[in-house]
Amino acid sequence: MYDIGHKHAQRLIRESLDDRRLPDEQWAALRERWGGCAYCGANDRALQKDCVRALSRGGRYTLGNIAPACASCNASKCNDEVTSWLRRKRLDERTFLLRHHEINAELALFFGGTEDRSAEEHSAEERGAEE
Repeated sequence: MYDIGHKHAQRLIRESLDDRRLPDEQWAALRERWGGCAYCGANDRALQKDCVRALSRGGRYTLGNIAPACASCNASKCNDEVTSWLRRKRLDERTFLLRHHEINAELALFFGGTEDRSAEEHSAEERGAEE
């Protein structure tokens, strides 16, 4: 039998459990509100759930931490801090952060939950941890 390693196995288990915490109707609402990839705007490709704050950096599969991403952006971002990655790719950081906040606030009201911390708050925390 193939040994995938203890840490990798733990991550797969955590991801599979976390994935069940974002209901299909929330994922559909996120895709509809963004209208395409949250990062590059592509609307002609399949979208994947991307954790704005990566699981490996303490992020979760929650409404406020998921953004629809095309496969290219999702793979490129990997587990990078979102604002640094946006700058490096020369994507519009300000527009992403504003839309992320607005969409999360709207959907938190719609679904009756509380808004997760914003991508900007995640980014500030991660920049502090990296210094």
